[in-house]
Amino acid sequence: MKRRLILVTTLALMCVAGLQAQDLTSYVQPLSGTASSTTRSAAKHGASTELNANTMPAVTLPFGMTQWTAETRQSETKCQPPYLFKDSMLTGFRASHWLSGSCTQDYGSFTLMPITGTLKTLPADYTTPFSHQSETTLPHYYRVDLPKYHLITELTATTRAAMLQFTTQKADSIYLLITPNSDRNEGFIKIDAKRGLIWGYNPAHRLYQGWGKPAGFSGYFVVQVEAPFSAWGVYSDGKTKHADSLHNASNMGAYIGFKLQAGNQLRVRVGTSFTSLEGAFKNLNAEIKDWNFKALVAQNKQVWEKALGQISIETANQQYKRIFYTSMYHAMQQPRLFNDVDGKYPQFSGNYQVKQLSGGNYYDDFSMWDIYRGQMPLFEILKPNLVNDCVRSMILKGQQGGWLPIFPCWNSYTAAMVGDHVTAFISSAYVRGIRNYDVNEAYRLMRQNAFKMAGDADYKDGKGRRALDSYLKYGYIPVEDSVPEAFHKKEQVSRTLEYAFDDYALAQIAKGLGKTADYQVLTARSLNYRNVFDPSVKMVRGRYIDKHWVDPFRGSSKEFYITEGTPQQYTFYTPQDVKGLARLMGGPQQLETQLDKLFDAGEYWHGNEPGQQIPFMYNYTPSPWKTQSHVKQVLEDEYSDGPGGLSGNDDAGQISAWYVLGSLGFYPLNPASDQYLLTSPLFDAYRITLPGGKQLKVMAHRKSVGDVYIQSVKLNGVAYSKSYLTHAALMKGGVLEFYLGDKPNKTWATKATDQPQSLTN
Repeated sequence: MKRRLILVTTLALMCVAGLQAQDLTSYVQPLSGTASSTTRSAAKHGASTELNANTMPAVTLPFGMTQWTAETRQSETKCQPPYLFKDSMLTGFRASHWLSGSCTQDYGSFTLMPITGTLKTLPADYTTPFSHQSETTLPHYYRVDLPKYHLITELTATTRAAMLQFTTQKADSIYLLITPNSDRNEGFIKIDAKRGLIWGYNPAHRLYQGWGKPAGFSGYFVVQVEAPFSAWGVYSDGKTKHADSLHNASNMGAYIGFKLQAGNQLRVRVGTSFTSLEGAFKNLNAEIKDWNFKALVAQNKQVWEKALGQISIETANQQYKRIFYTSMYHAMQQPRLFNDVDGKYPQFSGNYQVKQLSGGNYYDDFSMWDIYRGQMPLFEILKPNLVNDCVRSMILKGQQGGWLPIFPCWNSYTAAMVGDHVTAFISSAYVRGIRNYDVNEAYRLMRQNAFKMAGDADYKDGKGRRALDSYLKYGYIPVEDSVPEAFHKKEQVSRTLEYAFDDYALAQIAKGLGKTADYQVLTARSLNYRNVFDPSVKMVRGRYIDKHWVDPFRGSSKEFYITEGTPQQYTFYTPQDVKGLARLMGGPQQLETQLDKLFDAGEYWHGNEPGQQIPFMYNYTPSPWKTQSHVKQVLEDEYSDGPGGLSGNDDAGQISAWYVLGSLGFYPLNPASDQYLLTSPLFDAYRITLPGGKQLKVMAHRKSVGDVYIQSVKLNGVAYSKSYLTHAALMKGGVLEFYLGDKPNKTWATKATDQPQSLTN
């Protein structure tokens, strides 16, 4: 035993020696995902907005309130990010609340635009060309040359504030335009010339359910300039006037003017808030205390270095490093911090009411249909305190709005997508032992969603599960129920499958709390996926009330009863009961055959979330080596380090989080269990610094670069035969070793006792 411990310690030291401190921000490529996807499955399965990753070169800190970006597209238009790589004209620098990687829209944003020469306030007149060759894009810093104006613009950002620096290249007048980006001719802006301040707000509006209604809060900002300005005024629709404020006008904004010599620098500091102008000013004063731009850039870089450095990888492949740390950066864009430094935040689904936190932070903008799968479980490993804050935020939302939201964005109900995956997220935290919140209150709210239909007014407002009455009555949602009060209508089979998983997730908490009756009912409902599985075609299929199937059946076509996919793709969405699905198909070998058919036909679509667990499902078959092969193929084929290197909408970081987890060699196929399914790591070695200072060190022993198949595994020097690792084992840290070869080991982890858990066996 002593000799084994010495060996493990020696290997760990060798691993650490290879993982020296690196300049990790230099590997991040913020332009990744700003162009249409060029990956193989996106070309086949994507369409329209699904071809775009919809990220932006955000300058921010992890989970920040506001992200800053160069702006090439004005307005707050659905499915249009503020920046597209293909554009060559720039209209300013936006303080954005764009949901990274989504097909939603910005809200509460504003834009600063520097121009020289004569004053111009119409975008068509002041838009300026720029070149990607003159851009520097990093998580903490952005720079671009604007040759038309002989200006260099630089910016850096903290969690709630930012500093911009403009350097003139010739003597001239310079004007700074500040535009609240309201598409509804709303908002306010005011200039205080004596104090060198400009402040204002842009009211936010709801999206999806309740579309266009006031969201109950605004995006507030305060701009502070270092030097006194010699000219100022406001504008609307291109007309200017020497006044100090403007309210609810079309295409409105304010301008301030300066006279600068060549080489002069103009610096501005900006604070943001969702509660008030006072909150924006407090946030600015708390986070940026002087005018030292260079020091602030360095400070913000160190924040990112620490965040990225929580996972340190060793590989000779520099592209792998670029993709990995870019994925980490994208995964840390959301959820969004919503409270001010003093703990104030806007009430959820409120009417411009402000609440006060007693501790922690309040978060919003959860693309929950996407991120419960991998992005939030990633931070259950790395940042459990963040996860506790997020669960407490969900409880507050449920208490303040009366119902637990299913897709909370814009600090409002949305009823977006299908399922009830706030429940899935809370369950994933609970089963991993992350419980620093009122578990009983969380359960009350989740149970209400699972057992009760909201009243008509509340239901139309986006509260409660869609079509829950049909689901409870029939054990599935029949196609006669068109689910009219939803942004995604119909999609009955997908809803059935996802509610069945959510019921399983809630059952795990019911079991932990000793609520036996609920546990039994919810566990039985977890098997409702069986009610939409047609054994004659071995796939899920639309079904009528009288139980006959929708005809004709087209397994590889997009159908009205499936969400953003095909019956063949969605058939594999039974994360709670993969073995049960296998039994419906005819056994584990038939599950393997059906998985083979999907991949062989090119029907696996990585750019959309419902199938992202599919490559790992071979761990439930006699051929877990196929997981190793297919995960490696996805990592190689579906990710790159170019602008088109993300295969579809990044969806608040889920696509990126999949890369992080898949490349590390483990993935939570069932997020509401404590098991991660294993595959071969992409890297030679890596180290995860866990909360509390523990470390998990992982080494992949290869004879050649192409070795991908697991021959054997050791955990702390002891042979490990299972194809999964528990959360508890991972969080203990230690040394995990993979021995890889160029041919499959067809006996490793093939025993039923070595396979991951399933609701039924």
